[in-house]
Amino acid sequence: MKKYISILAVLIAAVSCNVLDKPLDSPSQSSYADDVVFSNYTLAEYNIFGIGEVCGHTNSYRGRVHLFYGTNTDIETYSSNSAGIEDAGLDAADDRIRMAEYNATINDTQNNTATNAYNEIVAGIERANLCITGLRTYGNVDSDRNMSYLLGEALTYRAFFYFELIKMWGEVPLRTEPVTTETIYLNKVDRDEIYKVILADLDEAAERLYWPNEAPQTTRADRMNKAFAKGLYARVALSAAGWAFRPDEGQVGKGNLGSLRQTNDPELQASVLYPKALQHLKDIHNSGTASLESDYTALWKKFNNSTHMSGVPEVLWVIPFSDGRGRWNYTHAYPHSAGGPWITNKSARGGSTLPTANLWFKYDENDSRRDLTVVNMRWNGETQGWELRGAVNYWFWGKYRYEWMTTNPYNGGNDDGVKPIVMRYSDVLLMGAELAAYTGDLATAQSWLGEVRNRAMAGKQATKYTPVGSLSLGSASTDGSGMIADHANPSTILGAIFSERALELAGEFVRKQDLIRWGLLKTALDEECADLEDLAKMQGAYSAYAAYATDRETDGRQFRTYPLYWKEDKANQRIIFFGLDADEIGKTPADYSVTEPNGWNVQERYISTEAFRNATTGRYTYEHLYRNAYDDPWPRSVWPMYNLTMSAMQGVLRNDYGYAQIQ
Repeated sequence: MKKYISILAVLIAAVSCNVLDKPLDSPSQSSYADDVVFSNYTLAEYNIFGIGEVCGHTNSYRGRVHLFYGTNTDIETYSSNSAGIEDAGLDAADDRIRMAEYNATINDTQNNTATNAYNEIVAGIERANLCITGLRTYGNVDSDRNMSYLLGEALTYRAFFYFELIKMWGEVPLRTEPVTTETIYLNKVDRDEIYKVILADLDEAAERLYWPNEAPQTTRADRMNKAFAKGLYARVALSAAGWAFRPDEGQVGKGNLGSLRQTNDPELQASVLYPKALQHLKDIHNSGTASLESDYTALWKKFNNSTHMSGVPEVLWVIPFSDGRGRWNYTHAYPHSAGGPWITNKSARGGSTLPTANLWFKYDENDSRRDLTVVNMRWNGETQGWELRGAVNYWFWGKYRYEWMTTNPYNGGNDDGVKPIVMRYSDVLLMGAELAAYTGDLATAQSWLGEVRNRAMAGKQATKYTPVGSLSLGSASTDGSGMIADHANPSTILGAIFSERALELAGEFVRKQDLIRWGLLKTALDEECADLEDLAKMQGAYSAYAAYATDRETDGRQFRTYPLYWKEDKANQRIIFFGLDADEIGKTPADYSVTEPNGWNVQERYISTEAFRNATTGRYTYEHLYRNAYDDPWPRSVWPMYNLTMSAMQGVLRNDYGYAQIQ
């Protein structure tokens, strides 16, 4: 049956999507047959824009996906947790806390809606399928280079969306053709089938897409390009051959709990995928079309100012929000408590997600990323200045700042227009280093890791990091399991990559999938909780602070506290603090005295167990990175199919992983 595309719907989608910034010059008819739409470049391009428009929907990437997926890890957390619940049980938990703590439910009030993120992404896949089918049939893609590019773009969108579904929901229904009456109601398929479709799509897309800046279409980071498709191939390959909690073979969609395992599919083994993925990354490296921004801080100033959209070869692809759409800084920026120069109303914004309390301490003191990425300050609209925000458990993302949004200032509403980065070239280098290590090429692994490390250190000597040239191959092997053995050994290449990906990509929310594919989700979260407890108690790696701590008593509880000195540096839009670096422990700033503080303030109870304790419940926040009936994040490392979604599928779609069925 011949399908028809509504031009009105297409134009609305195109106008909403940032990738369309030229006048609409289409004919005035209300609808066209596919043979007209997909044989005309302008009309076909509008339909490609319509795929990306799905990202701007409220329950899609605008206001749900990037807030709910990505926490809790060993570097990123949701700002609230079940330690603050007054009930002894979990029933009072906010659904956002449940999701962060690996305890989602099928009736989650945030997602059990007709327009939840799952349904929105599936809608994007349907739009991609319409474009792929139409372009293959009518687009003359084998001889028209620009129409071929559009097909590559649609294929990359479909691959991206399906990978997102696997990350968040595990197994899902698979459709590679537009929906028909025969294919409306489908159950889930094994993710291996989907991975093979994704990888094939990206292989083809990489042949059809232009390199960044090779053509007018790829001068902007919100259009698909060859470098992103190749990088996405590597990202998918690492997950396809890696670890995941999965239903038993042949049990998908039958209510099976599952187990932690790698694939048994011979086409998806690391020995098959990793060499090919590494070659894709070498193609990017050798193309000259992508490179690191020379200065890490400059990169994030451009990001916040929306000037990362062109002329920044480190940015390979961004979510294509319009200038007035999206809630990235609204959600993740360090908080502004009230109105000020960068927020015109009186609403507080930012701080919905946080770095873990110990992330700052994981960086080398000379690492240029540390004091940019992790800040313990907020803007106080009442005093019109920057101030310390609480104790050691209150750090925020310094990468994301309203004061750097000068081209497209934030007006204090529900959207900020910031375009989230999906992939950077530094991620390509670190994936390449990992893949090279798995294939036994230590020299390439050291070289690519070194590119990222060298920018971070900006010519300064590292005191915490093992020199890249001294790293050993360790347990790296082609089965992809070496990270389990080596992640805590900083003298191995995989141990260094485990840390470097955390330090480089913190606050970009790729860490959860890294921990999953490495088979380290529970291990890393348990290690993180233990380290947070050490920080709170000033023991283990943090014992140097204990020697200068003061004994205190509150409500009959004895505990020790360590102080922090801080003051505002208004000229540089920040606070500076003293007392945390190794050569500052137990000392006071040179220009400080009790009688002449010279602007310094003292937070007497900066490090202590009390900073991590909820006064009402007596619980400690370092115990709550995951909290569910399994006492294990793995069975809840993917979300359930929600009640309304399963109901709409007439009972065909079923949950696995111990989740409930339709209620």
